[in-house]
Amino acid sequence: MLSYLLSVLLVGMAAAKVQFVGMNIAGFDSGCGTDGTCSLSGVSIASNATAQITHFVTDDQMNIFRFPVSWQFLTNDNVGGTLDATKFGQYDQVMQSCLKTESYCAIDIHNYARVSNQIIGQGGPTDAQFADLWSQLATRYMANENVIFGLMNEPHDVDINIWATTLQAAVTAIRGTGATSQMVLLPGNDFTSASQFISSGSGAALLGVTNPDSSTTGLIMDFHRYLDVDNSGEHAVCTTDSVADAFAGVATFLRSNGRQGIVSETGSGSNASCFTAFCAQNDFLNANSDVFLGYVAWAAGDFSSSYVLNLTPTQQDGKYFDNTLTTQCVIGPWLNSTDIESVTASGTLTTITQVSTYTRTTTVTIGIATISGQSLTTALYLANATSLQSVTSPAVISGVSAATSVSVQITSAASLASVWMSYVGCMLAFSACILS
Repeated sequence: MLSYLLSVLLVGMAAAKVQFVGMNIAGFDSGCGTDGTCSLSGVSIASNATAQITHFVTDDQMNIFRFPVSWQFLTNDNVGGTLDATKFGQYDQVMQSCLKTESYCAIDIHNYARVSNQIIGQGGPTDAQFADLWSQLATRYMANENVIFGLMNEPHDVDINIWATTLQAAVTAIRGTGATSQMVLLPGNDFTSASQFISSGSGAALLGVTNPDSSTTGLIMDFHRYLDVDNSGEHAVCTTDSVADAFAGVATFLRSNGRQGIVSETGSGSNASCFTAFCAQNDFLNANSDVFLGYVAWAAGDFSSSYVLNLTPTQQDGKYFDNTLTTQCVIGPWLNSTDIESVTASGTLTTITQVSTYTRTTTVTIGIATISGQSLTTALYLANATSLQSVTSPAVISGVSAATSVSVQITSAASLASVWMSYVGCMLAFSACILS
C-alpha cells in the first residue's frame, strides 16, 4: 500500500494508559483494627458482591478487584493453623466469581503486619507461620495466573529491613508451590504510603526481595494513597497534591530501578476539591503506565452511603449505577486515555504502537509542533477508531492546518494484527479528513 507523507513535524508523545483499573470489594476485613485485632463477628459481606463485580466489569470495563480479608477469618481465629474449610470457602466463592469474569483478582491479607498488636516476624507470628499461610493460599490458586498475591495491607511502625525479610519468606513460599507466574505485591512501611515510600527506606529495602532464582519478575511494589490532610481517607476534603507529594518521585524511583508498582488502594471524598485532585492523580498514573500497572479504588462492598470513601454502586430497577466520583475520577481517566504506549515521530512518518490487550473506542492524541513557523495549540486526533484489528468505520483527523496527508500504523497486541491507515486531503485548519 502506498504511504503518504506528513508535511509537518509531529511531537513524539502520547498519553498511555495503565493495564489495570478496578475496585476494592471490602467486607471480609470488617472488624479489623490497625493493631491487627480482628473480630470475626464484625465481618459483613455484601450479599450482592458478585453482582457488583459483574456491573463493574460489564458496564465500566474494570479488570482488577481486590478482596481484603483477615488472617483470623481465613483460619477461623487459628492464626498459624490451616485454612478453615468453611471460612476460606466463603472467601473463595467471591474469588471465583471474580475469576469467572477473567479479571485479575487480588488476595489482600488485611492485618497491618500484625496479629493482636504483635508484629509479624518481630515478636508476633513468625516468618514461618506467615510463609505457611501464603503457601496454603498459593497452593489453592497456583493454576490461575489472574490471581494476585497481596502479601499484607498497610504495614506500619515496623523495622523495614526485618519486614523485608518477612516478605522474602512469603515470596519464597509462594514460588515454591509452583505459583511462579502470578504477581506478588510488596508493601512498604507507613501504611504502604506512596509519599513515604522512598524517605522511609521502604523502597531500598523492598528492592532486595527476590524470587528464588534471584529475579524480580512479577514482584510489584504496592502503594496506597488518600488525598486528605493525613492520608487516612477519613476526611471529605482533599488537601494534598498526589503527583507532587508522592507519585512523581515514586515514578522516578521505579524507572531508575527498572521496577513497576500498583496502587492497590486509593480514594477520596466527594468534595469539589477531590474531583480535581483525585482525577489529576489518576491521569498521572495513566500517563506513566511504564512504571504504574494500575490502580484499585477504595471501595465498594457493603458500605453505608454516609461513609466518606463509599463507591458502592446503587441499584435501581435491576440496574447498577456508579456515583460521580467513580465515573469521573476512577474509570474516566482510564477510558479517556489512549491505548497508546509510545509515539515515535521523525520527519515524515509517525508510527503508533497499540499495546493494550483490550479493544475499545479510543482517541489518540499527538501534539503538533509548528507549521510554517507558527506554533499551534491544536492537536491531531484519530477519533473513533472502534477496532484496531480492522478498520470498520472511517476515522477522522481534525484540527490540523495545512497537512496534506498522514500515514499511521497501529498494531494491536490483542490480535497481533497490523493495520495501515492512510489519511489524505486535510487542507484547512479544523477540517475533517476521512479514511481513504
